[in-house]
Amino acid sequence: MQGRFKSGRFRKRSVRVTGGTVTRFEERRPRQARCAETGQPLPGVPRLKPSEAKNTPKTEKRPQRPYGGVLSSRAMRARIRKKYTSGSR
Repeated sequence: MQGRFKSGRFRKRSVRVTGGTVTRFEERRPRQARCAETGQPLPGVPRLKPSEAKNTPKTEKRPQRPYGGVLSSRAMRARIRKKYTSGSR
């Protein structure tokens, strides 16, 4: 096993091939993006590595709404409601 596969960056996967079972090493996928306030997963944000995200259109990387990709829709609505009810005097 090469040294680069010993870190936690790669995960082992056993694959059956015609010559027997071999171990293949795959890069781990990034974690699911989470809301900055509530901590719940953001469903509209894909799990992409930076090299994959670089070639992806901006509209596919996050929802098209205020605070898209940072806050969940519920937290976004609460923040906007709070902003307009108390802070705009």
